[in-house]
Amino acid sequence: MKRILTATVLIAIVLGVIFFGNGIAMSVLACVIALLAAYEYAELTRSGGAGVPVWWLLPAIVLLFAQSQFLPLEGPLPLLSFLGLSLFTFAAFLYARSNQLDRVLPTAAEGFFGLIYVGYPLMLLPMFAAKENGKTLLVFLMLVVWTGDIAALYIGKAFGKRKLAPALSPNKTWEGAIASALGSMIIAGVLAAVCQAVGQHGTTILHISEPLWQTLLLALLVNIAAQVGDLVESAVKRGVGVKDSGTLLPGHGGVLDRIDALLVAAPVLWYLLLLKDSAGLGGF
Repeated sequence: MKRILTATVLIAIVLGVIFFGNGIAMSVLACVIALLAAYEYAELTRSGGAGVPVWWLLPAIVLLFAQSQFLPLEGPLPLLSFLGLSLFTFAAFLYARSNQLDRVLPTAAEGFFGLIYVGYPLMLLPMFAAKENGKTLLVFLMLVVWTGDIAALYIGKAFGKRKLAPALSPNKTWEGAIASALGSMIIAGVLAAVCQAVGQHGTTILHISEPLWQTLLLALLVNIAAQVGDLVESAVKRGVGVKDSGTLLPGHGGVLDRIDALLVAAPVLWYLLLLKDSAGLGGF
């Protein structure tokens, strides 16, 4: 019951911001989620012995989101470079004083990875919102990720026999993974049908202009990325010997546990849309 109630509240908040908020509201929501997930990530690194400084990581996340309001495409790379080098420099001088130079590279690398892993993917959400069909793109992304996760959980529990990656996640099965992919494609097809029905009544609040086969293919590829994201976070947690990234969400563990799939799915969808555009396949 806790799991269902927590999921319902979170889904309502996200969909409410997508449909009734603006770009700033989406950016604020994404930034808050990123800060919570980044804090959990920093705690995970501390469990692993490196210890990314929270006082550096959280302001770095805020800076990343702030610049995205002014230079969403040109700004991230130079800012990420500056932030990464600043942490590397700080770690070098800090650990030189205590004669622990072997900790410089792990601390700097894990801190920079935290920005790439948590900050940048969530920064893409308000950028999705700003695109043509932005609301539909975000709904598509969320539905594909959520449905795939639900299908993998329940179908995997009921029918799963063959382990997918036991060293990373003992409970994940091939049956669950296949069900996850099929579930994401089905919900994408349903969304396309809803968009078509809504469009016939003269509204474009939900609109997909691409052919159905492209929508289904996008759903499949985004689902695969989401499942990889789930396994990546499992690898991080197992590497430091913890089960959950946190306890903030009743029945779900930590924030990072709930968005792990999204952190890989969002950049993959963004890049797939760029490929579609460059290949002359049109927009979403």
